[in-house]
Amino acid sequence: MKTGIIDMGTNTFHLLVAEWNSDGYQILHRDRIPVRVGVGGINQNIITIEGVERAVDALKHFKRKMDELGVARIFAFGTSALRNASNSHEVISRIETATGITAQLISGDEEALFIYEGVDLALTLGLEKTLVVDIGGGSVEFIIGDGKKVYWKQSFEVGAQRLLERFHKHDPILSSEMDMVMRSYKETLGPLFKAMQLHQPRTLAGSSGTFDTLSEIYCYQSGIEPKDAPETPLTTKAFYKIYPDIISKNRSDRMKIPGMIDMRVDMIVVACCLVKFLLDSFRFDRFRVSSFSLKEGVLAALMKGRLSAD
Repeated sequence: MKTGIIDMGTNTFHLLVAEWNSDGYQILHRDRIPVRVGVGGINQNIITIEGVERAVDALKHFKRKMDELGVARIFAFGTSALRNASNSHEVISRIETATGITAQLISGDEEALFIYEGVDLALTLGLEKTLVVDIGGGSVEFIIGDGKKVYWKQSFEVGAQRLLERFHKHDPILSSEMDMVMRSYKETLGPLFKAMQLHQPRTLAGSSGTFDTLSEIYCYQSGIEPKDAPETPLTTKAFYKIYPDIISKNRSDRMKIPGMIDMRVDMIVVACCLVKFLLDSFRFDRFRVSSFSLKEGVLAALMKGRLSAD
């Protein structure tokens, strides 16, 4: 049975259409729209009127596509910007009235678990403990796990859109603004330091988003043909080479970097600050990138029977 899975993120709304059986799964269609639902209101915990309209329009587009494909079941999930917005139920109601799709808001812990399952589906984590990181616009999810279990997980409201609107006032970003971004991470991520000390994962796995773009930039710089695959290449050395280029350029010049895309060009500065913070703070022997994230995690949960398909 064809199933549609919608990730209503703070920056981007994603659609995944798939079907599966005992032999495995098949992804039939992917789509994404830079809805930027958090812009202008994320730090005030509200979705602006314009954001609501963009959200409804995106779901109408997804619904038309799913109708064309004969999708029988739809799962739609709202994350950080929506779950924290005082008018989130208005947005959910408008979407249901316009499309018939009943979206649900998920907690940070639920989001983190779906992300972990999506990354495990892509990378087959095996026995090695891995720190999985998903940098969203509203929140950042950290999960320490291997292919068998999750040892620790937490969602922090330090997403790139939040910090961009709070600190990134100049373009290129000022060193004083970068200091404030880094200080925000240091002040917020205390539980991560404790978990890292306890579990000591040596692999960093970046989930989709910013990491996809960094991987693509690395491919262009290294003469590697970018591929649409569950796992894509990136190294710590490559990141440290890319990072100064990202933070020293204005938006127009960042767009000229081969591999950069418009939907990531604004938030990638503060997102890269977080990646650098992690690499500077902890020892990792391996850097992996998963193009799978929340929506593929929902697919994995459905396949395992953890999430009801009714």
